[in-house]
Amino acid sequence: QVQLVESGGGSVQVGGSLRLSCAVSGYTESSYCIGWFRQAPGKEREGVAAIYTGGRRTYYADSVRGRFTISQDNAKNTLYLQMNSLKPEDTAMYYCAVRSGGSIYAWNNYNYWGRGTQVTVSS
Repeated sequence: QVQLVESGGGSVQVGGSLRLSCAVSGYTESSYCIGWFRQAPGKEREGVAAIYTGGRRTYYADSVRGRFTISQDNAKNTLYLQMNSLKPEDTAMYYCAVRSGGSIYAWNNYNYWGRGTQVTVSS
């Protein structure tokens, strides 16, 4: 049984930082894409950052590139998202998700999801 559990969300002021974590269990594929998504109230879910374990490549949405960093600790089976220089528009529920293979540049076909952690950025 695949489980993804996010943590680390919270409330922060503009310009602040947060680090999200996603603990992964039960996923046995050796090469996969794992990433972070977010959904703000009234908006569609969007991809934020992804990492492809086969080649250790990373990919970021334009809106977060240069501010967010995705990383993975294989020993701990944990995915991270370091978020710096946070803006009010970063306010959303953040989810981690995983899929087998595929292009890191595509945000679709992720088939296992966590329940999310809320990030609120206030001015």
